Amino acid sequence: MPSIERFPTWRAVLAATLLAGSTHSAFAQVEPVDQPPAARGWKMETVAEDLPQPWGMAWLPDGRILVTGKQGTLHLLSGKQRQAIPIEGLPQLFTGGQGGLLDIALHPADKANQRVYLTMASGTADENRTVLVQGIFDGKRVHGVRTLFSVTPAKSGGQHFGSRLAWMKDGSLLMSIGDGGNPPQRVGNMLAREQAQNLGSHHGSILRLTTEGKPAPGNPLASKQGALPEIWSYGHRNIQGLAVDPVSGRVWASEHGPRGGDEINLVEGGKNYGWPLQSYGADYKTREPVGMKVVPGMVQPLVVWVPSPAPSGLVVYTGKAFPQWQGSLFSGSLAGEDIRRVALDADGKPIRQEKLDIGKRVRDVRQGPDGYLYALTDEASGKLLRIVPR
Repeated sequence: MPSIERFPTWRAVLAATLLAGSTHSAFAQVEPVDQPPAARGWKMETVAEDLPQPWGMAWLPDGRILVTGKQGTLHLLSGKQRQAIPIEGLPQLFTGGQGGLLDIALHPADKANQRVYLTMASGTADENRTVLVQGIFDGKRVHGVRTLFSVTPAKSGGQHFGSRLAWMKDGSLLMSIGDGGNPPQRVGNMLAREQAQNLGSHHGSILRLTTEGKPAPGNPLASKQGALPEIWSYGHRNIQGLAVDPVSGRVWASEHGPRGGDEINLVEGGKNYGWPLQSYGADYKTREPVGMKVVPGMVQPLVVWVPSPAPSGLVVYTGKAFPQWQGSLFSGSLAGEDIRRVALDADGKPIRQEKLDIGKRVRDVRQGPDGYLYALTDEASGKLLRIVPR
């Protein structure tokens, strides 16, 4: 595997990118949105309470829901009833900072003995990484857990694990990986955030994997010298919302910027989404802009939020309960304590926004098989909420 030192610094990458793009017209800046207007015609119901620090959820074929808890728990919800589900053989869990047991996805082809895919932070405060594991849910426990994929290189600290999962229409699995942390956090010989431009590192990227955690065939960067073959897109900071449109197949990601500059991106394989060379945010300590708002050759976000709502959880709505919302993106918001609706035109371009005020930090938002929206609140004793018509 190539060493990190073989790759240029972000400054060299920026200089080369600007030179290569100097003959092209500049890409248009995105106008940031502050507070969208309030959405109407909905209300929320509490489906379940007392969920310990919930993070991700997935529906079983029979309509029950599996919910992960950041401290390493898994819960089965059937109506208001909650059952703890043991996970046997989970690797060493790191729960510092943003680390813990994170997202969950179920193999869409399984009707019984469901294959359960879980992301987690594994290791210690001094050496940890995002890991993908898979086990079998037999109705009472998850057993046969094995590690399918581990991020390289390892990092320290408790920041920016990313960790959302989404199935593509071709059966491959997307997995988001954070950049590793804010300055002065370092990974190898560079600031952690500079790893997002390093194709010899998984940090700051979306990976495309097979069901066994191997590089999916046809990954667009696999033939690039020095690039890790799992990488599908790069230049990301910390994606905590990832959704595939079941109709169009478009891939959407909601991404934490630094101070300001949270984004929604329409993601395509092989593309560079700019971080930290291109950003609408500012450094937490210096308050100076990070990079530039437009860098030729790097993909512009379609939505920018300033100040940061801290997006987490993302879904493309296709249900019948809210026909007026079909085709819209719904993004959960931690700091904003809301769910933001982004209406799209036929080409996937945003045309308007509005928000559903929840009053709690929203960790995940999904569409249930009944056509309603569901949200998990980010609390020590969290709730599962259902959004229904008023």
